[in-house]
Amino acid sequence: MAATELRGVVGPGPAAIAALGGGGAGPPVVGAGGGRGDSGPGSGAASGTVAAAATGGPGPGAGEWPAAGPAPAPPTGGSGGSGAGGSGSAREGWLFKWTNYIKGYQRRWFVLSNGLLSYYRSKAEMRHTCRGTINLATANITVEDSCNFIISNGGAQTYHLKASSEVERQRWVTALELAKAKAVKMLAESDESGDEESVSQTDKTELQNTLRTLSSKVEDLSTCNDLIAKHGTALQRSLSELESLKLPAESNEKIKQVNERATLFRITSNAMINACRDFLMLAQTHSKKWQKSLQYERDQRIRLEETLEQLAKQHNHLERAFRGATVLPANTPGSVGSGKDQCCSGKGDMSDEDDENEFFDAPEIITMPENLGHKRTGSNISGASSDISLDEQYKHQLEETKKEKRTRIPYKPNYSLNLWSIMKNCIGKELSKIPMPVNFNEPLSMLQRLTEDLEYHELLDRAAKCENSLEQLCYVAAFTVSSYSTTVFRTSKPFNPLLGETFELDRLEENGYRSLCEQVSHHPPAAAHHAESKNGWTLRQEIKITSKFRGKYLSIMPLGTIHCIFHATGHHYTWKKVTTTVHNIIVGKLWIDQSGEIDIVNHKTGDKCNLKFVPYSYFSRDVARKVTGEVTDPSGKVHFTLLGTWDEKMECFKVQPVIGENGGDARQRGHEAEESRVMLWKRNPLPKNAENMYYFSELALTLNAWESGTAPTDSRLRPDQRLMENGRWDEANAEKQRLEEKQRLSRKKREAEAMKATEDGTPYDPYKALWFERKKDPVTKELTHIYRGEYWDCKEKQDWSSCPDIF
Repeated sequence: MAATELRGVVGPGPAAIAALGGGGAGPPVVGAGGGRGDSGPGSGAASGTVAAAATGGPGPGAGEWPAAGPAPAPPTGGSGGSGAGGSGSAREGWLFKWTNYIKGYQRRWFVLSNGLLSYYRSKAEMRHTCRGTINLATANITVEDSCNFIISNGGAQTYHLKASSEVERQRWVTALELAKAKAVKMLAESDESGDEESVSQTDKTELQNTLRTLSSKVEDLSTCNDLIAKHGTALQRSLSELESLKLPAESNEKIKQVNERATLFRITSNAMINACRDFLMLAQTHSKKWQKSLQYERDQRIRLEETLEQLAKQHNHLERAFRGATVLPANTPGSVGSGKDQCCSGKGDMSDEDDENEFFDAPEIITMPENLGHKRTGSNISGASSDISLDEQYKHQLEETKKEKRTRIPYKPNYSLNLWSIMKNCIGKELSKIPMPVNFNEPLSMLQRLTEDLEYHELLDRAAKCENSLEQLCYVAAFTVSSYSTTVFRTSKPFNPLLGETFELDRLEENGYRSLCEQVSHHPPAAAHHAESKNGWTLRQEIKITSKFRGKYLSIMPLGTIHCIFHATGHHYTWKKVTTTVHNIIVGKLWIDQSGEIDIVNHKTGDKCNLKFVPYSYFSRDVARKVTGEVTDPSGKVHFTLLGTWDEKMECFKVQPVIGENGGDARQRGHEAEESRVMLWKRNPLPKNAENMYYFSELALTLNAWESGTAPTDSRLRPDQRLMENGRWDEANAEKQRLEEKQRLSRKKREAEAMKATEDGTPYDPYKALWFERKKDPVTKELTHIYRGEYWDCKEKQDWSSCPDIF
């Protein structure tokens, strides 16, 4: 390629060398797009020759730009980056970006344009989602070794990048340094012109386009004004000629009025044009002030984020010092960060891992103390879980479990972790899209947490024996409140179940009931639950969890209806759950609150109970975690009032009507209500040393105990959860990664099959739950998953041939 031809495109000097350096055939990168670049109309290269040099493939001839239309698309590069692009990109191509300790370096598409370095998961993602951008004007570029380099803008953003070869790394570093020099120069010029704050090129361009549009509109108005003035003058001249003619006096009067109105119209149009000109001048005058204000707000936000992060770090340091706990140093032998990736400590950038991992919890491994009293293997696991079979490890407990339920689990490790460092980039997102390490979990799945609703099942047993429907409703209301009592200290997150995961709890002999849960959907996450008792009741529900991280707190909103049916009377009750809020996410001790209202309806009799969960307030003198309620008949008359707290107890008072001052009914009050007080429910005390066992209740401690004969999809058999319970958290993180990858492959396979069926025009059956069937509920008319039966028969026969392999 002739040097003159290159200079005609990108200019002489280092820029031309960088453009030439971007091409040529290099060693192929595993997983990278390779070889020849795509070419054709719409190529983003300023010249076909440059495109060919930059991508190692042929391109269109020089000057082959579309005559009109949208901006050309960037060229398709191979493993390396492209040269200058017609869309303004100085360089683009594949690089490997450090994400976290589990995923390591991940392949990302980087675009260098207008002094900004942006990255995407793929080229196709450039149309809709940018994963991150760093301004090179304030960035530092550091070379680590032959292939690695770092870009940082003072701590707020740091990219650890790896090229496929030393030559490729040098091409990128050269292009970045040139782009940085240009960005710094533009910033200096902006400062000299009086603009003290840096303004992004995008904002400038947008503002200039707006001003140009306003100018053109004012020009249009000015043209219209000239036409109006011209026609107005001609009209006045014609009217003057009419006045000189000998016309009746009445006609002259009319002509004079028309002449005056024409003059007023011209004056008004001139005033309108002048006002438009004044508006344009004001917009041009204040544009720099607006730019400064916008940049000031951006800087303030960055400073606030840094302050909050520093505050969170100081708080964690004080907590750790207070407890006297020590965290294992990163360079201790056997720790996760040792070895080749030791240099990458602190590199965990999880902000770009949200979409692909939207179903999962854990992208990071945290080191833990050695003195936990639990033996760990010396290496992480990426395939099978460990060198000791988990089934064999717990089979010896089977006979003991049958005779007596376990009363303890291994103690939780005692060390703190900076939650803010993980959550700060997740404000406004769904919890299922926030990548969380296993260290924030408890060793139970969401299916097991749903089953915990049955801890106070005796309330439903008592309700089934009630002959009065209103009294029965009081016990159902108490059961509803009791399901929240386990959450008061439980700030850890349960494991997200895998699609098709199940959990059974067979307490038919001891307590008269048995329960089954299944994860029936993964996007959105949804679990179906069915419990039946020989004491005369059935409980079923399908719960979808939606959640949002709001910065200081986390809101968890369960969606779905809970059904309770009593066999003897046919009474059918329904209700929905309230919102759970986790406070002090950034600084302070985590605490949980419940807020909202629950309406429990008896669809057979029309009786209702309204429960109000009062949100906690620092300024209120009321009882914390207070719940109030009223039980009414179909006419709205109150028969019982309920009072208590969702973490301790619920009482009811029978309302005896008394004669009011006007002869009407009035509520009883004071000592009269005390005489009818009935204790509906009181929370069981927590087991000894519960604070060291995730604050589990007696029921929760037994849920993950190994049992024989369960389905192969049962949560008890989930290896990462079992490893976490045993204190082997490093291995649990690695095992969780394996399970998530396996599930991701299954999802992609289903999507491919669905797409192929669509293309072929053949019918395709979407994923269906194994033990539940999705159909319209006869009472609420909602589409929900209802238990189809057969599970307990299959367990009796030990026929699990229809179960998928998810673990």
